[in-house]
Amino acid sequence: MGIISAVILLGVLIFIHELGHFLLAKYTGVLVERFSIGFGPVLFKWQKGETEYALSAIPLGGYVKMYGEQPDSEVDEDKADRAFNNKSIFQRFLIVFAGPFFNFILAIVIYAAIFMHGTPRFLTEVGGVTEGSAAAQAGLAKGDMIISVDGVSMKFWDDMSEYIQGKGGKPVVLGIDRGGRTFEVTVTPQTVTDKNIFGEAVKVGRMGVMRGEKNEKVSLAFPQAVSQGVKQTYNVSVLMVTGVVKLFQKVVPADSLGGPIMIVQLAKESAETGAVAFFGFMALISINLGILNLLPIPVLDGGHIFFLIIEAITRRAVSIRVREIANLAGMALLMFVMFFAFYNDIMRLFK
Repeated sequence: MGIISAVILLGVLIFIHELGHFLLAKYTGVLVERFSIGFGPVLFKWQKGETEYALSAIPLGGYVKMYGEQPDSEVDEDKADRAFNNKSIFQRFLIVFAGPFFNFILAIVIYAAIFMHGTPRFLTEVGGVTEGSAAAQAGLAKGDMIISVDGVSMKFWDDMSEYIQGKGGKPVVLGIDRGGRTFEVTVTPQTVTDKNIFGEAVKVGRMGVMRGEKNEKVSLAFPQAVSQGVKQTYNVSVLMVTGVVKLFQKVVPADSLGGPIMIVQLAKESAETGAVAFFGFMALISINLGILNLLPIPVLDGGHIFFLIIEAITRRAVSIRVREIANLAGMALLMFVMFFAFYNDIMRLFK
């Protein structure tokens, strides 16, 4: 189940990524010789028009082979205008950038569909009160509904929690609904030290209330769903980029890096949970793939973009020798990271 789920997930992501390169190459007039899902030996292929479409044995990537793509490629005079390297810098940038961009678009589409389908959100029901806390001192009790905070109507727990976290040591007026009777109480959230998603110590406000189980399925109309899809994709992207920075800063432990085995495990778990969880995980990995490919590492799309930026500044292409050395270094780095991630996966299995 895990392997099948992972193959479906990676297959969709690879197809969308390579489709971005393919469509922009076609749009700018570049001759696409092959569109392949997977690497290694070709399992199945067919010719349609001028392009060969292939399914290859190793489902960990894919590629779009374009005519005249390599700097030292020999180009026929009658097809010179269809060679990748004969296109303008801006056109080549669009072709290279389209792959990661399509991964972000896929994430937006998935998140928008999830928001339209509807997601459960917990209501502001008090599920319990910590003894001796600010909430207990203010008289809050299990079953209370917090209907407003500082005069602002409040319905969902996450909105209220986010507001309270920034109010440590400051009095907050809560509107309470207790069995149909409404009243107000003033609570001063205590400032406590907690850990954020990266394990860093942060100061946050806490009232001392636990969330109840009441929730409501919220479905958004198409425009709002798309807007929230863009927002969610942006927030996850920022979180992932921050995570990469924290990894280099040694805030996030290196053994948290995962590889193919982790993807198989998480794909299996999400598929067993349901379609929404599976597609949500797909959106997450799609964003991850988009960000990874934009890193300025040779052999990745980000490395090609970096070379194009240098070419735009210096008005000359980076020499073939420099490209070859950079590509070898980039490949060595990627192999090291893949090996390390695989090692972490195996260690997790033993633990």
